[in-house]
Amino acid sequence: MDQIASPQPVNVTHARVLWLALPMMLAHATTPLVGIASTAIIGSLGDATLVGGVATAAIVFDFLFWSFGFLRMGTAGLTAQALGAGNADEMRATLWRALVLSTSLGAALILLQALIAVAAFRLIDASPAVTQAAREFYDIRIWSAPFTLSGYATFGAIVGRGRTDLGLITQIFANVLNVALAAFLVLGLNWGVTGAALGINIAEALGLAFNIFLLRRMDALAATSRARIFDSHGFRTMLMLNRDILIRTAALMFVSVVFLRTGAHVDDATLAANSILMVLALFLVAMVDGFGTAAEQLCGQSYGARDSRGFRRAAWLCGWWSVAFGAVLWIGALGFAQIYAQAMSPVPEVQAVVVAYLPYAALIPLAGALAFSFDGVFIGAGWGREMRNTMLFAALVYVGLVFALQSFGNAGLWTAQILFYVVRWSGQAFLYPGRLAQAFPAAQSAAFAPTASDRRA
Repeated sequence: MDQIASPQPVNVTHARVLWLALPMMLAHATTPLVGIASTAIIGSLGDATLVGGVATAAIVFDFLFWSFGFLRMGTAGLTAQALGAGNADEMRATLWRALVLSTSLGAALILLQALIAVAAFRLIDASPAVTQAAREFYDIRIWSAPFTLSGYATFGAIVGRGRTDLGLITQIFANVLNVALAAFLVLGLNWGVTGAALGINIAEALGLAFNIFLLRRMDALAATSRARIFDSHGFRTMLMLNRDILIRTAALMFVSVVFLRTGAHVDDATLAANSILMVLALFLVAMVDGFGTAAEQLCGQSYGARDSRGFRRAAWLCGWWSVAFGAVLWIGALGFAQIYAQAMSPVPEVQAVVVAYLPYAALIPLAGALAFSFDGVFIGAGWGREMRNTMLFAALVYVGLVFALQSFGNAGLWTAQILFYVVRWSGQAFLYPGRLAQAFPAAQSAAFAPTASDRRA
């Protein structure tokens, strides 16, 4: 029998938004740090080709694996809804469904690894030397797929329960271990690109084991009947939401591939610099996205509890803090351009391009701040179709911008990237009032801006 408690209004305050977001800002930031650390460690070898290869392969994996980020986002959103509704059994069933999907998809990636490699590296179309280094990294890293994807599912279950503090601990554990292993294998044993990839694989496996340990202590992995796990309504809801998030993320991957492919046709120094700058942009975006995770949790709980006021207030506060923090990161990053360039590559040509275009890369977290918080709102409410459609529209606009601005060279490419994020959140803001009114018709909640009482802490 379901363990169902009476839903309660969700208490949404500035303090609670920060309590949820700050650990996730740090946790999210540790994921791109894997790419930064691997690139910096390889960069210390002094070979621009290896730097470009590892940085390119790291971005391929960021987006290849993150195309299955629905395993984290969907699990977190549906878990939060079940938490808001007071349904403990559905929370556990959601996790088991996510684990069934993650292990199956991880095995499929391993079986299809050759086809994926051919498609990815043909699309990026880098020089033969860079591609060779990237492929060496890829051929080892791909074997971590089942651990990585199951890690997403378990991480989403932890965060969906409102335990962003534990989410931070799990990320720090896996990624500190990752950096230590990469440094030891690359610099200590002189295993080069192979060592960098192998270190990540070991860390992913141990990170998953740690997540499972925490979930068992939370009684989140208690035995659940096969019928409950494969319940047609519950499984269909998860699959449909995950499908929409997958398409949305695939569109984001497409944008990134267009970016890398366009930059690759200039020269190896520009490719290496753009890859390094994209790693920085992803790092900054990941920090701002902590407020998106807070929105997933608070809006998901409010949606499950049928609390329209809590939902509106969570959307407002998470958006406000996302923009404010995006501005802080942009200003702060501008002061570290030279330091970052020197830390990431000893090659003067690469450093010069990094310094010249860092202001563009650093602007992305501010330009996309509302897109990240809206993603959390839409995922928490299960509005996957709307999020998918706005992403597809923005991707089409991006392709047009790349062609329209190609005469401006690398500056035009980065400008198109910035405008892509602006188009994303503009579409979400346009759709939000109508979906809100449909979700809470009795409250007549059609306006984006909350009432004066909603804005008060």
